[in-house]
Parts: sequence; C-alpha cells; structure tokens
Amino acid sequence: MAKPGITKEKLLQVAFDLIWDSSYGSVSVGDICDRAGVNKGSFYHFFESKADLAVAAYAEHWKEHRPEWDRIFSPQVPPLERIHNWCEFIYAGQKEKAEKYGHVCGCPYASVGAEIATQDEKIRTKSQEVLECAKKYIESAVADAIRAGVVTVTDPVQAAQRIYSLGTGMLVEAKVRNNLEILRDFEPTILRVLGAKTVAA
Repeated sequence: MAKPGITKEKLLQVAFDLIWDSSYGSVSVGDICDRAGVNKGSFYHFFESKADLAVAAYAEHWKEHRPEWDRIFSPQVPPLERIHNWCEFIYAGQKEKAEKYGHVCGCPYASVGAEIATQDEKIRTKSQEVLECAKKYIESAVADAIRAGVVTVTDPVQAAQRIYSLGTGMLVEAKVRNNLEILRDFEPTILRVLGAKTVAA
C-alpha cells in the first residue's frame, strides 16, 4: 500500500496533468483516482472536493516550478536576456506537453481560471494569485530594462500587464488552433511592445 504522502502527491500530479490536458469540467474525481491508482476513500481523506484538489494541485505546481522562474529572472541576468529565456521556457514547455498529449495545452492557470472563474471562487482566486506572481517577475525585468536604458517604455507595471496579456492571448490562440508556431512570434512582439533598443543574444 502506498504511503499517505505518496498517495497525496500522486493525486496532485495526476489532477494537474489531467485538467491541463483536457479541462476541469471533463475530468471527474473517478478519472483522477483511476489514473492515480487511488481509491475514492483515500481521495476524500485528503480533499473534500475536486475543487479543493485542483486548488492544491495548482499551488503545488507553482511551488515546484518557482525555482525555475527564479533562475530565469535572476537579477544577475541582463533584463532582455531574462525576457528571451522566459520566451524560450514557455515555448519549450508547450512543445513538451504537445508531444506528450498530442495537442497544444496552453497556459494551465489561465485555462482553468477562464473555465471556472464564474463557478468556483477558490479556483478563480488561486489562478489569479499565480498569474499575479508570474507577472511580478516580468515587471522586475522590465523595470531593470528601463533603468538600463535598453527599452523605451517608462512604466514597468503597465508594460508587464501588456506583456502578460499578450502572452496569455497567444497561448490561447496556439491552443485553439493547435499550432505551436504561433508562439514563435512571442519574443519579437514583446520586444516591440517594450521598444527594445537591443536584442537578447
């Protein structure tokens, strides 16, 4: 029998993957338990509902990947290089998932947030929280780019919002059209939005 900690971790991982692959609405507690190899009794030992599991799964995913964001957006890296590395990170992640699932999955946080925003406040709040955290990394890079004099924008908050909205929109389009190549224009478009004076290597 699997240890409780392992069982819970498996449920978190499977729930995140299944919801990202398809949708929140199309995945049932039974689907998650079957894929995880866990009985429903064990599921309800850890979580009161599918919504509670989804919130925990998305929180855990962000926690696991935050060190990668810290590395990409390290202040030791030139600001436009941070933007370049982030764009590469986004594309690589989407490519990996497309190869695994057979289709472009888009942003996991924006997707579930958009799907459930009007139905479950806990999920909407968690999605917003993670998206805001991610946007702060971009804001920091833009602020440093402004200080370095390598962009023409002057408001890092406004610019970061535009960049994140742009990225979310392009991920949605790539998912709807099932076309990764849409994301190839991500970095050039961001640099135009920033009025970048130099281009990352």
